[in-house]
Formats: sequence, structure tokens, C-alpha cells
Amino acid sequence: MSEGMRISVDLNKCESYAQCCFFAPDVFELRGHEVLLYRPEAGEEQRRKVLRAAAACPVKAILVQAGPTDR
Repeated sequence: MSEGMRISVDLNKCESYAQCCFFAPDVFELRGHEVLLYRPEAGEEQRRKVLRAAAACPVKAILVQAGPTDR
């Protein structure tokens, strides 16, 4: 089991500023003007980008937790 991250986004809080997409485009994607898609798990190699994306969110809608990514 490898250590990674669990990512969740409060989509009720998200206002589609898309800052997360700029910092971690492999994890976050904005479809259209309002639909945010994201991978709920990411590996250790994405840690820095995901943490920067979460910090950049103006409404703090992104939660990142440590956790195993392999099941």
C-alpha cells in the first residue's frame, strides 16, 4: 500500500474560480464554466501541486487528507 492523498471538494462551496486547475491540472479540471471534476485520490508525486491548489482556493473548498491510495 502506498501513501498518498485523499482529496475532497465541497462543491456547494466551490465557486469555479479554477485556481486549483492551474496548480494541479492532472487532478482538477473545470468543464464549461461551472463543473469542477477532480480525482479523489492522488499519489505522493502530486502532493506539492495539490497542496498549493488547496491553498490557492479563494473559498477554501478543497480538503486534502493523507491516506493510502492502493486498496
